[in-house]
Amino acid sequence: MSLSSAGLDERRRRILFRARRRGLREMDLVLGDFADAHLIGLSEAELAEVEVWLDLPDPDILSWLTGEAALPHKFDTPLFAKLKAAPNP
Repeated sequence: MSLSSAGLDERRRRILFRARRRGLREMDLVLGDFADAHLIGLSEAELAEVEVWLDLPDPDILSWLTGEAALPHKFDTPLFAKLKAAPNP
């Protein structure tokens, strides 16, 4: 089930929109599903971390998720681990 933007604050609505419309269909699904599942419960610091992800190129994130490239230390966080552990479509 997809999270509705109705009732979300502006910041979460913006993140949800950007997570679902990435450019690469794979990343639309991965980040969109993650946002659907976790966006409401994220802290301010976690929201900021997701906003950083949304500014990164899709191929970089996808390569970290698939293990094709090493995850940079600054992204080796509990929240990114949660993204990586999420079932991918």
